[in-house]
Amino acid sequence: MSVNRLTTWPFPEDVEGGGTPVRGRAEELAFVEARLDALARGAGGIVLVEGPAGIGRSRMLAEASASAKRRGMRVFQGGADPDEQFVPLGPLLDGLFAGEEPLAGADRLRDLAATPGQRFWLLQELGDRLREATRSGPLLIVLDDLQWCDELTLLTFHTLAAALAPHPILWLVAVRHGSVPSRVRTTLDRIRQTGAHELLLGPLGDPAVARIAEDVLGAIPDPGVLRVARRAEGVPQLLEDLLDAVRDEGLVTIENGTAQLTAGSLSLTQLPSVAGRLARLPTAARELVETAAVVGGPVPVELLAGLLGRRPATLIATIQESLDSGLLVERDDRLEFRHELIREAVEAGLPPALRRTLRNHAAELPPARAASPIEPCTPPAVGVRLGDRTAVERLRAAAADIAATAPGAAAELSLRALELTLEDPAERPKVIAEALPLLWQMGQPAQAHDLGASALAAGDLRPDDEARIRLAMARLASHFDFAEAVRQARAGAALPGIPAALRARLLALLCLGLSLAGDPEGAEQTAAEAREATDAARDGIAQATMMVVDSALCFYRMNWNEALHRASRAATLAAGLGIAPSVWIPEALWQCLLLTVAGRTAEALALAEAGVHDTRHQGQAAAARLWLMHRARALLDAGRLAEARAEAEAAADMRGAFDSGDLAELMLLYTLTRVAIHTDDREAAQRCAAQARRVRGTAAPLARSVGAWMLVLLADSDGRPDRALAELDEVLAALAEERPALVSPVDPMDTPALVRIALRAGASERAAPAVEVAERRAARNPDFTILAASAAHARGLLDNDLAHLLHAVRLYEECSRPIARASALEDVGRKLATTRRPEAVPYLDKALVLYTQAGAERHVARVRRRLRAAGVRRRPSSAGSATEWPELTASELRVARLVAQGLTNPQVAEQLSLSPHTVGSHLRRAYTKLDIASRAELARLVERRDNGE
Repeated sequence: MSVNRLTTWPFPEDVEGGGTPVRGRAEELAFVEARLDALARGAGGIVLVEGPAGIGRSRMLAEASASAKRRGMRVFQGGADPDEQFVPLGPLLDGLFAGEEPLAGADRLRDLAATPGQRFWLLQELGDRLREATRSGPLLIVLDDLQWCDELTLLTFHTLAAALAPHPILWLVAVRHGSVPSRVRTTLDRIRQTGAHELLLGPLGDPAVARIAEDVLGAIPDPGVLRVARRAEGVPQLLEDLLDAVRDEGLVTIENGTAQLTAGSLSLTQLPSVAGRLARLPTAARELVETAAVVGGPVPVELLAGLLGRRPATLIATIQESLDSGLLVERDDRLEFRHELIREAVEAGLPPALRRTLRNHAAELPPARAASPIEPCTPPAVGVRLGDRTAVERLRAAAADIAATAPGAAAELSLRALELTLEDPAERPKVIAEALPLLWQMGQPAQAHDLGASALAAGDLRPDDEARIRLAMARLASHFDFAEAVRQARAGAALPGIPAALRARLLALLCLGLSLAGDPEGAEQTAAEAREATDAARDGIAQATMMVVDSALCFYRMNWNEALHRASRAATLAAGLGIAPSVWIPEALWQCLLLTVAGRTAEALALAEAGVHDTRHQGQAAAARLWLMHRARALLDAGRLAEARAEAEAAADMRGAFDSGDLAELMLLYTLTRVAIHTDDREAAQRCAAQARRVRGTAAPLARSVGAWMLVLLADSDGRPDRALAELDEVLAALAEERPALVSPVDPMDTPALVRIALRAGASERAAPAVEVAERRAARNPDFTILAASAAHARGLLDNDLAHLLHAVRLYEECSRPIARASALEDVGRKLATTRRPEAVPYLDKALVLYTQAGAERHVARVRRRLRAAGVRRRPSSAGSATEWPELTASELRVARLVAQGLTNPQVAEQLSLSPHTVGSHLRRAYTKLDIASRAELARLVERRDNGE
């Protein structure tokens, strides 16, 4: 069958049906009816409905579906959503299994779609189901918004459409005009080659516009109303929004059956179709669209880049997102709005002061030419020459002024300054050193690393210039590779003749790297020199960093009160210097870690939440990820496992090329491993084991010990105590040296776990050193109840002593570690059950409640077995769930309800103060638990359950 292309011309006639009439689409509807007639005779095929946003594609599909149902045909209706591309085959399965007559075998097909390597069998089985369904009559399969479909949906669609061509199946699909992903273009090319019919929907003509105005206003529009209506340029969705606004604002009166305009101005701030598309955009793309709206007319990309404080090259993804929304189109090298009405609506939603500022800024900017990211051949602006030091100083000052609140814009200004120093070797190293931290903050650590490394490799640097770059490189490396941070700081501090303050900062950062890497001896050896240099230079930044070093060393010496005190003093000093805590990394993260390990979970969680909020608000992507991981760890300690897993998975989704090293890796690995064990998630445990083996092979002592401890926990949870015991050597070596790590081991709550593992392996003597260290640490820090509780718990396990276990239970009541408390309660119950069974039940019951509230499914199952052995059965319940939603946690339910109300992932994230990645993680798990695959299914399920069905 050849391609049948039908270019449409709107007709004044309408096709009456249920609800609002369709106007101006007589020929298109007649064509669809003809294809349905052919389907009734047994001829299938594909009809592709194309057109820009708001042109009426979805309405055309709805009319075709209604007509097919009237004919007695079986209709399956599905559609894609940009927030649900993580659901394999979701749009198609939703259409096939969620209708009035769903296709048989939904569970089997969903399992195949979610299982890697099963595509062949999925296509075979789905094809068989559809063939079987055609025996009872023709099928109409509707698939809307093809541009948002996932790869598996596209593959299945075009493969099945070709394979089932001889059968009476009509595929009716719609796609938005304009920029679409390459996978969608490939699919469109394939179905066109197989003979798809195409309907190209164009704008409505004046007669249809008049009829729609009459439908909306309830009266015949006069010429004034029609002039307003024509501003929608024949786009039905915009037209109806515009007419609704005219009516709702009281700008029309009805006299003698005619709608007439009244005096007054029309506000365009509430056009739902525009507001909806704008709300779906990521923050950067939304800001670009809003800026373009204020400038007006076709806007050069360079001008937008200047207004946004960005380089054109960094706007590629943002511009693509704006084009994909259907709000903007590209003409030559400029961007403009698809319709002027859209531009006016976007602009009207902005504060007047912001509009004035942007217009004034646009007027001041000189015309610019596109430039490469770092080394352009020509100056970036007319009137500015290479080597213009005045311009460089102005750019550097501007970058410094906004670095704390807008690192992205600051980085762009810094890169512009870098362009101007291409032929100025005296100034260029200073600008490079300033650009490195800004690039990291805006989420470009690879570019920062390459820029710094290339500058160092080029050589010919003065000692002070090299020292500044090495200081920036050391701070950059401290976020992902302690060994590299130590190397850079050591090399910089050894350079001759550098300024005293610069040397002090390098030595302070060297000490910090050694202490955080788990090498307190190395830190102690360097600390005296660093303190002397810091005091001599009287440099506040170096002093604040050295206070953090002193805090870490106090922690290693088991003086926790002083460790917390010095960490707090360091934070106060840094704040007094104007350093935002959210970006004082890794120093500020140390305070959060210390609060977490010390059992002050609420304070740690508050600090982490403030860090996440501030960094996200300021656009500091890299720092936001680190704070997100620390919040996940605090949530784990608070016994909020579902939230901890969602936050950790969100942080994992944000992983970049330079996020695979020490600090980020260990925090993420510890949280995900612990959650996987508590929730009995075997697949997640296997992923964590692979990561732990890789981490154990790194150079830093901290990384090695954490990797080994995770492997111990995972082997034990897998029922292999011998393997767990073999992995204990690295952990026990750390204990012998009394050097607790930052995240584990030994977190205080890990000591009882270590004892339990050793006992299971029949090697109680291996656990004795751990218990002795825990008791010594508790004795030296009597103000920390968590240490006393952990020591009593560990001693009770090692000696099989009920009195110590009961003492641990009482102490845990003062701690904010519910899972640890439940563990002690369970151990008391287990001990009592051997001789005094009735007394054991209350302890096991309390443990069961705490485990259930946390979502620790593995432990819940074990305690239920203990209760059954004691002759008691308890009804199952779910962690934090409403009674009508037993499958979901409270966090998953909050997200699910908002999504069911029609909110996008970014809107849900904003309302719940989460990241969009976290929302996506909650939504994925909710879909899996509820056995659904789309927002539409979720909305229907929420409605049914809320109605008591």
